[in-house]
Amino acid sequence: MRTRIKICGITRAQDLAVAISSGADAIGLVFYPESARAVTIQQARELLVEVPPFVSTVGLFVNADAAVVNESIGELQLDVLQFHGDETADYCAQFSRPWIKALRVKSSLNLLECAARYSGAKGLLLDADVAGFGGGGKAFDWTLIPQEMSRNFILSGGLTVDNVGDAIRKNRPWAVDVSSGVEASDGKSKGIKDAQKISQFIAAVASADSDLDKETRTHANAGYAV
Repeated sequence: MRTRIKICGITRAQDLAVAISSGADAIGLVFYPESARAVTIQQARELLVEVPPFVSTVGLFVNADAAVVNESIGELQLDVLQFHGDETADYCAQFSRPWIKALRVKSSLNLLECAARYSGAKGLLLDADVAGFGGGGKAFDWTLIPQEMSRNFILSGGLTVDNVGDAIRKNRPWAVDVSSGVEASDGKSKGIKDAQKISQFIAAVASADSDLDKETRTHANAGYAV
C-alpha cells in the first residue's frame, strides 16, 4: 500500500507547484487567523485554481464559527475539511464535505475512544500536543498509538525527511502530513516551503513504501517455501 502525502500550510504558488510536481496527494490551506501560515479566501482562491485533477484540497480550521466554514465552502473548491481544535463530532459533521479530525496525542488521551467518538470522520490525524494547534515541528511518542487502531489514520507532528521513513515503517499510517518539516530551517520562514525538502520528503516516503513492499513479498514467498 502506498502512503499518501499531504503538504500542509501552503501559502505560495511556487510551493504549491513544487508539492504537486513532486507527487503530493493533497495540499492543505490553513484558515486559522492566528497561524503564521494562514491564508485569506482570496489567497486560497488564487492557489486553488492551480491545483490539477486528482490532487485533494484540504481546508484546516480551528474552533471556527460554523459561518466561517460555510463561507469557505461556498467560495472555494475544498475537497476535505480538517478540524484541528476542540470541535465535537456533531459540529464536524454539519458541513457538506468529508472531514478529518486532528487529535493532539498524549498519554492521557484514549485514541480508541476518540476513534469511536469521531466515527463519522474520513480519518483521524494524529499530531503532537503542542501550543498553537499544530505546525510546531514536534514529534509525539509513536508508541502511544494502540495496535488496535484502524490503519486509516494520518500521521503528523515533527515529521522530516530524516524520520518519516522510520515513522512509516513503524506505524504504517494511511497518510503522512507535513508542514514545518519542509520549511526553511532558519525558524523564521513559517509558511515558506523549501523545494528541496519537499522533494526529499516525498522521496523518503516512497523509499519506505518500497522497503515495506519488499518485506511483504519476502514474507509471502516464505509461506510457499518447500
